[in-house]
Amino acid sequence: MRGMRGLFVTGTDTGVGKTVVAAALAATLRAEGWDVGVWKPVQSGHPLHHPKGDAARLLRLAGVDDPPEAVCALALAAPLAPQVAARLEGRAVDPEALLAHGQALARRHALVVAEGAGGVLVPLAPGFYVLDLMAQLGLPVVLAARAGLGTVNHTLLTAEAVRRRGLSLVGVVLVGGPAEEPAAPLAGPPLDPDVICRATNPELIAAGGVTVLGRLPWLEEPLTTDRLVEAVRRHLDLAPLRAALAGQAPAAAGPGSAKGRHAEGGPPGPVPAR
Repeated sequence: MRGMRGLFVTGTDTGVGKTVVAAALAATLRAEGWDVGVWKPVQSGHPLHHPKGDAARLLRLAGVDDPPEAVCALALAAPLAPQVAARLEGRAVDPEALLAHGQALARRHALVVAEGAGGVLVPLAPGFYVLDLMAQLGLPVVLAARAGLGTVNHTLLTAEAVRRRGLSLVGVVLVGGPAEEPAAPLAGPPLDPDVICRATNPELIAAGGVTVLGRLPWLEEPLTTDRLVEAVRRHLDLAPLRAALAGQAPAAAGPGSAKGRHAEGGPPGPVPAR
């Protein structure tokens, strides 16, 4: 399905901050005047309308006014891989239904920020993984990864899997910070978590051929759209992302155009200074 324009946010694991990253990127692009929708093809762990579910959080934090049914094709109660969670409910994830749902959302917005489930090799259905959905969509990919110790291997393995499917990897957003790191390793000399998060991991990931867009620190609740936009502008370099979007979207879908206006229908406001 190559008609959708936007980006796909995946992660190295579950619980790495994909929803916050996806919402933050969508909110920032909307603040710049883009008409951006959000999409959670499959959600597990909460019913569709639960306020803590990914779909509800995406909508609220990105500032999008679509109904939950428009942004989530299938919500499953069990906090498990969608293939398993669906089986427990006597249901199945239908890849064609997911694509049709995404096409409908793509007709509502110039750009769509999609969020996966867990990592790229999480099974959605027998023989159909998140990575298979990503390949069918063909969207450029942003990878969310933990900022702390151990993330280099997970990040580079995920990047390799994404690129082997012919997808464009825009870059990685490291999430979290020194506060999440252990005070000392299991053995050996003490480590400086700040050095790991701010210097060592970005250096090694970049050496592996993956662009590091920056590190988004964990933000205390309650999160708001404005706080996410401020955090993105302060901590992330979105130039590679903007270039990827400009390369796939026609001029009519850009900020300030009729197609590029906010979902509410009004003209985009001024872009605040970075």
